[in-house]
Amino acid sequence: MGDSADPRPRAAGRRRRQRRPLIILAGALSSAVVIAGALAALGVMPPAGVPSPPANSHRQSQPPPKPPGHPLAGAIGSYRVAFSSLSFTDRSRRRLGTRILPTLVRYPVVPPAEITSGEVTRGPFSLVLFAPGYRQCRSSYASLLRAWASAGYVVAAIEFPRTNCHTVAPDEADLFNQPADISFVISRLTALSAMRAGPLSGLIDPDRIAVSGHSDGGDAAVAVAAGTCCRDRRVRAALILSGAQWPPLGGRYFPPGSPPVLFTQGSADTWNLPAASMQLYQADRTGVRYYLDLLGSGHFTPYQGHAGPEPLVARVTVDFLNAYLGDQPARIKAMALAGNMPGVAVLYGQGNLPR
Repeated sequence: MGDSADPRPRAAGRRRRQRRPLIILAGALSSAVVIAGALAALGVMPPAGVPSPPANSHRQSQPPPKPPGHPLAGAIGSYRVAFSSLSFTDRSRRRLGTRILPTLVRYPVVPPAEITSGEVTRGPFSLVLFAPGYRQCRSSYASLLRAWASAGYVVAAIEFPRTNCHTVAPDEADLFNQPADISFVISRLTALSAMRAGPLSGLIDPDRIAVSGHSDGGDAAVAVAAGTCCRDRRVRAALILSGAQWPPLGGRYFPPGSPPVLFTQGSADTWNLPAASMQLYQADRTGVRYYLDLLGSGHFTPYQGHAGPEPLVARVTVDFLNAYLGDQPARIKAMALAGNMPGVAVLYGQGNLPR
């Protein structure tokens, strides 16, 4: 999809209890001693008159096996990717009626041999909740979202009911309701992961959640991450792709304790002007923040399809997630290397801005 695709101007194993073996000693022990040993093995004091077993009459139990580790996030392509198509219905906001939120979940697949060998478990993985832009659908971002999932993240992409690409009469003002949609879907996904059975059972780590969004979806995502109007404290990192502050949401942004944020922006974007992303980046003075300046890029090509600089955006965003959601600080250096490519992109941090 080209940059002219948007038809509207941009608004500002439970461990088994090990049973100790009962050893019947030949010759010297009477049956009473054997009974006493059995009772002791079960933690029961023998009755009066029953002699205690001799020392070392039981074999020393073996130490329990080391529990399997959790699978880790890594490089793009580290995992095969599967998906589950879900639909969530929110009736909690009466003034809005019923809101149906189709959500496509891409998730990494741990090879069965590794699970059966006891090396690792099926999960959990960190969750990234993605919000598309105005009059866009999740399919437009398939390459980028698949890259995130293949690196070891559960990636859930929402379609909003009044602004997706299938809506006949879209209403951009519905963006006001979308931060709550994001938090609702996060709650439903973590609840499904907590169930004992189901396609998402055990897949999501509820303590490692990030939000992301493009364009208007970025506006909603940054409000969930760091807006006093809509802040969801479960969010530990955010990727804001050509987003802005949406004034109708009100409140202020980036209070103390805000999560790390990576802002990405095309320098030739005419839908979301670079100044809008820079405004957010400059306002973020309490936490870790980065600004990826995509030189000469527009509004859609950095995030949709396979053309440049989308592969670069995929690498930088995965390194950011690994560093700040996957607790791999060594990936910060890799992010800097990937984000600085002459003539293509420059990565800024610590409040520095493009000249």
